[in-house]
Amino acid sequence: MKSGHLSDYFRQVAWKHLTAVDADQHRSHQHEFGGVGKLRELLGDDDRRNISTTFIYLTDDDPEPLREQAWLSWYDTRRKQAHRGPEYRLYFPDTVVSDNATEGDLLIIGVRPDDTLMAIIAEGGSTIAGQLLWLFGADKKHPGYSVKGEIETDQLRLEFASRFILEELGVEVQGADENYLDQMAQRFGSVFPSTREFSDYARETLCDIDLAGDPDGGLMALLEREEVLFRTLERHLIGDQLQAGFEEIDDFFKFSLSVQNRRKKRMGSALENHLEYLFQVVGIRADRNPITEGKTKPDFIFPGINEYRNAGFPSDLLTMLGVKSTCKDRWRQVLVEADRIPAKHLLTLEPSISLTQTDEMRRQQLQLVLPARLHATYTTEQQSWIMPVSAMVDLLQERQRAAGL
Repeated sequence: MKSGHLSDYFRQVAWKHLTAVDADQHRSHQHEFGGVGKLRELLGDDDRRNISTTFIYLTDDDPEPLREQAWLSWYDTRRKQAHRGPEYRLYFPDTVVSDNATEGDLLIIGVRPDDTLMAIIAEGGSTIAGQLLWLFGADKKHPGYSVKGEIETDQLRLEFASRFILEELGVEVQGADENYLDQMAQRFGSVFPSTREFSDYARETLCDIDLAGDPDGGLMALLEREEVLFRTLERHLIGDQLQAGFEEIDDFFKFSLSVQNRRKKRMGSALENHLEYLFQVVGIRADRNPITEGKTKPDFIFPGINEYRNAGFPSDLLTMLGVKSTCKDRWRQVLVEADRIPAKHLLTLEPSISLTQTDEMRRQQLQLVLPARLHATYTTEQQSWIMPVSAMVDLLQERQRAAGL
């Protein structure tokens, strides 16, 4: 699969942090984004344009963004005054998105390849705001609008973290490899296999990875291969269903919901599957999803649940690893798992988690673990603390040796 470029999805972008006048509907009776002079680079010199726009509001607290389709109006207020230079305004309508916007939120206006716009507002200081700033190479401290043109945008090559963030926006990132389609159709028929079976198949197609020598790179290679294969099979099977049609509109909605749910659940399961295989390859003992106290089921307990339940086994040689492909606020769930292990570990694929949240993780004795390639999405301060997968492997092997296992 070709990685693609950001310009395949956004030709140009501009960003700013909202002022009180931008955000406060009562103080800004004209419903206008201020300081728009630089936006002429994006929106042109037309006297007046009404532009179809997808408005999106994102926050770490809500799993699904608020979304509404409406219009932005680009307007030269001096269009009939030839003796005076142009003065552009950018007007916006009342939407569920504008109703939630507040001072300090991040606004990104993106021009899509079809000349429609996305007006993305992310809660100020949130993880998703940091992810968007990283994605677009934005300067967090620049006052007013900053603009990134086509040439610059085209240089931003998409990688795993980029695709992750784009899909948070609802931007469908293309990625498939038809070379494997016949093989998958013969092996799986017209149904999706179990997540474990599909992870096994993905590993079979990658014979040259060195998980023991490079756990971080190997894990990412497995995840990316499975993602490509999944999208290839999904496109094929969904296409067959769409061609067959639906008897009732409710059948279509149920099918669409099942597609979305499968996508969300699959990545987390795939991550656990490949981690389990990694631990086997490097000789680390582990139990997956054992029951500890009450009904809690940590993702992994090392060296195993029997040692955990043995009061004579040293607590400092026990390790708990939570696994979440995405965190948001759900990382707190792992804090109540495995009472015998006060200092816990959490492995995720989420880029650029906010400094506020990583500081809280540290206070809660939760060590964040990420594949090394994703560390660059974090600040220098955060990177000095985040643990790569290789260091996690080293720690587990060291504790296992200390236990004489």
